[in-house]
Amino acid sequence: MLRNMRRLTGVLALALACSVSAQQPIVYPAKGQSAGQQQNDTAQCQLWATQTTGVDPVALAQQGANQPSSQQPQGQRLRGAAGGAALGAAVGAVAGDAGKGAAIGAITGTAAGGMRARRSQQNAAAQTQANQQQTQQSLTTYNRAVAACMTGRGYTVQ
Repeated sequence: MLRNMRRLTGVLALALACSVSAQQPIVYPAKGQSAGQQQNDTAQCQLWATQTTGVDPVALAQQGANQPSSQQPQGQRLRGAAGGAALGAAVGAVAGDAGKGAAIGAITGTAAGGMRARRSQQNAAAQTQANQQQTQQSLTTYNRAVAACMTGRGYTVQ
């Protein structure tokens, strides 16, 4: 499980890095600006976009890559089985067969623990997706700001 979460985190970091580079605007020097001038203007526009939007794409990429994998609760089935067995034994003792009650309780508790584990995994996946969407929106805003700045400096931006 932990191995899968690490793999998922790595894939998400790679996807984030690819999305950052894939969404950068394409800039054409429409007024004959030199390559050096374009690099200077790009750097200044990126700085301006970061200051204006509050979005730093480098920090976002590092945050995505360094984000610790969310630890999933472990042992939910075992705890469910133990709790179910204890409850089943108590009910079974009243009914006259504590062993049978414990067995039924253990099976029921294991199933309930498994459902809690799946629900926990689904919640973690939903949170990861929400974080990705928020990051994507931030990067879109940042790239729009860079594009506006470069357009203002005489470049054609797509």
